[in-house]
Amino acid sequence: MQYLRSRNLSKPFLLPSRKLFTRPASTRLFVGGLSYDTNEAVLKAAFEQHGEIIEAVKVICDRMSGKSKGFGFVQFTLETEATTALQKMDDQLLDGRNIRVDYANKG
Repeated sequence: MQYLRSRNLSKPFLLPSRKLFTRPASTRLFVGGLSYDTNEAVLKAAFEQHGEIIEAVKVICDRMSGKSKGFGFVQFTLETEATTALQKMDDQLLDGRNIRVDYANKG
């Protein structure tokens, strides 16, 4: 208890809110929660109504079985189009599943 008393607790410890709650805008989106039957053509068709897509639509598959792992990526030409797609498609139904959409990590 002495440790807690000796610390100056009058100053709150704050983390930068941007790092906690949002990721910087990007043209590349992560799409999770995909049905195992969703392929790249279906994913592209669902997202291309929100802007021009670079030919970088990818559903990630298991190397051994070739089956979908349930997530993929979509890349737009403009950040504004990616942001619009994120806002419109997050938590929407695609192939019977509610998908999660977020900006993809850079790297």
